[in-house]
Amino acid sequence: MHVSCTSCGIEDILEFSKNYDEVFLEFLSRFDEGLVSEEGIAENLKDEGIVRTENEIKEMIGDYNPDVITENVLFTKKDYVSQYKVLKNPEPKMGSKVEEMGLEDEVIKYLEEIQIQQFYKFQEEAIEEIIFGENVVIEAPTASGKTEAFVIPVIQKIKNSGEVGNVFAVFVYPTKALARDQFPKIQNFAEKVGIDVSLFDGDTSQNERRKILEKPPQILVTNFDVIHYHLWHQTKFSSLLTTMKMLVIDEAHVYSGIFGSNVHYIIKRLKRVCSKKIQFIAASATLDDAKQFCEKLFDTPMKIIHGSGKKGQTDFVMLFPSLRNQRALMVDLTKRLTEKNHKTMVFNNSHLNSELLAIQAKKQKINIKVHRAGLMANYRRSVEREFKSDALQAISCTPTLELGIDVGNVDGVISSTIPVNRLIQRIGRAARKGQRGYAFLALGNDPISQYYKNHPDDYFEDVERTYIDPKNPFVEEFQVLSMACDKPISKHELKEHQEVIQHHLDEENLLMYNNRIIPNFDKIGQMLNDYSIRGIGKSMDIFLNEKKVGDRILPIALEELHKDAIYFLAGTRYKVKEFGYPEKNYAKLERIPKDYPYYTKALTEEWPTIETVFERRNVFGMEVAFCKLHIKKQVYGYVNIELGQEVTQGEKVILEEPLEYDFVTKGIVFHAPRPLEEIQKAEDEDYTEASGYHATEHVVIEGSNMITGGVSQDLGGISLGTSGLIFIYDGAIGGNGASRALFDRLEKALERAMYIIKECPCKNESGCPRCTFSYRCGNNNEFLHKYSSLEVLQRINSGEKTKLVDPTEGDRPLV
Repeated sequence: MHVSCTSCGIEDILEFSKNYDEVFLEFLSRFDEGLVSEEGIAENLKDEGIVRTENEIKEMIGDYNPDVITENVLFTKKDYVSQYKVLKNPEPKMGSKVEEMGLEDEVIKYLEEIQIQQFYKFQEEAIEEIIFGENVVIEAPTASGKTEAFVIPVIQKIKNSGEVGNVFAVFVYPTKALARDQFPKIQNFAEKVGIDVSLFDGDTSQNERRKILEKPPQILVTNFDVIHYHLWHQTKFSSLLTTMKMLVIDEAHVYSGIFGSNVHYIIKRLKRVCSKKIQFIAASATLDDAKQFCEKLFDTPMKIIHGSGKKGQTDFVMLFPSLRNQRALMVDLTKRLTEKNHKTMVFNNSHLNSELLAIQAKKQKINIKVHRAGLMANYRRSVEREFKSDALQAISCTPTLELGIDVGNVDGVISSTIPVNRLIQRIGRAARKGQRGYAFLALGNDPISQYYKNHPDDYFEDVERTYIDPKNPFVEEFQVLSMACDKPISKHELKEHQEVIQHHLDEENLLMYNNRIIPNFDKIGQMLNDYSIRGIGKSMDIFLNEKKVGDRILPIALEELHKDAIYFLAGTRYKVKEFGYPEKNYAKLERIPKDYPYYTKALTEEWPTIETVFERRNVFGMEVAFCKLHIKKQVYGYVNIELGQEVTQGEKVILEEPLEYDFVTKGIVFHAPRPLEEIQKAEDEDYTEASGYHATEHVVIEGSNMITGGVSQDLGGISLGTSGLIFIYDGAIGGNGASRALFDRLEKALERAMYIIKECPCKNESGCPRCTFSYRCGNNNEFLHKYSSLEVLQRINSGEKTKLVDPTEGDRPLV
């Protein structure tokens, strides 16, 4: 731990302890003994690997020519510079001239108007393949000309067909905001060449809707929520979709997890109701496995076309905050950029972090606002407008803003740890108009960051895996009901869903009528109305002064909105004064004084039961099962954590009545080998053993973060007392594919977990936030043993054999 005084400059480094007061007392006694000098400890810092020497930095800079901002960041005395490079995008390969492509005269004329005389090579390929009728995936970074690559051939095909009065192509965007952002571009082009385009979403007025139904446009822009709703309600709008011949999905990489599994079925339902075969086109940001992913999503073979970004150069610096926390580093970088009038986007990995960052940045007089899901749409739109018109200098956001929403020029991107392909996507926003851009990756005080600090090149290897799970039992159940609502199911179709159909017939959710299967609307109407395709489970509505201000999905809502919880909303903290669960799904907030010192974190207990084993395999020598799990979750209290303290422990408060929630999900289970050497040394053998397994569960989840594509926030974990059983499961009800991604790559995650603990310099028995602690721990980061966990992981990696055993009563679950 680092103790310093900003006034006189003295500083000292001491051993980490959970108790800050002990560290400070030790500092004072060292000061009294004359062991702390005012010269500071700069040399000592370099020996300890806490900052780089000036020579190392100069070597890193080499022939690059950083400007003042980047140079000041590189020669910082507070952070360890893991990597510095200049990312240069070369000129993209050019293709044919516009007039050589055999396009309609009106199309050529419009392209000349907007100053496109020649296509990029990838645009040319995409246009040719799409006009030929292939199913195509266009994979290219932000701002590379992807949109033109699919809009031009769609318009050309409509012109060739001569069709009017029917919907020919449907363009789907993942959010209303993005659809509304892109719509004017598509409309300008289409109308110039005599093609009708309309936007249809939840905000479309009745008048507009009537016009669309009376005179269907050739191109319809919408989202999957709208398609899902209208299909199963068999509305007039759904009958417009039946003439569709092309389905275009932009930002396809967003359809990962639960949302993607639902979209897979909605596409399947469109195939059922459409009269003609549909041609599929997907556009996606840089993904490692875009072709495989889209083939699974659309359930059809696809051809992939790779694009490259616009020319530009970006200074990229990877920083590890040695002598401060991650948020302080991110606020400091934001301040450096905004002071020089650089427009800056700061990406955080969670709702809470985007809120906390904005609160601390405002204290530094930075002109910043929050943009995240769960805030009302009109508020988010106003933030986008202010940023685009230069009235706002910085946005603290979550990945919602990563989609191609056009927020104007962005000069700098500051990002917490995220997979490299997403970072490139975000950097795509810096230097968008060819100017110099800045990209700072701020590592955190967490296990995976410490790993990247020591292995920066691995960061560039860890490309995100997008995953969907069409066999999610809940998604399948709901979507089969929806299919029957779209159109009766004949006896001979949907053989692959026979089991689910039979289950619904037994439950009388579906009925047999004239040899066809039809829905029992009275019974299932409410069920389908409550179902959200973006995340399974009900959500809690959040109210302030009787007005709805946001929502949060269960079961996470129990942890964030229990009575007396502190909840963050648009840069302000509120206290939950009333929580309606389980009878009603709402939470009421009240204001708190600005100087209220705390925020809260829930204490939870969970008990797992294995319901079905889907698959087993050996990992090193250990038997591992991928299975269906039943989780009993209980929120029994919370801790108050001081604002600004990154310590993941706090003052405990127990709830009068615990909140309980049962859900079924998917996950993996393995039986860890016993840390026999540490047990022999221990005074309390059971504590040492159980704490070793608990720490192992933490590190495996945190260390798997990038291997599975940044999904550790989608995973939960439980270690069962001294049994050695460790469960890691999908946080989403029914499962979202995250644990499956881990099951397939568990060797790499276990090896990385061992290095995280081995390379952490802390000497604390329970470890520290950079190795064994987890900010999601439901046990207040207690019951952790670093050395016991290291022995467990070394035994696993050296191939010690273990078999799965049954859990026994009395094993305390540690989460």
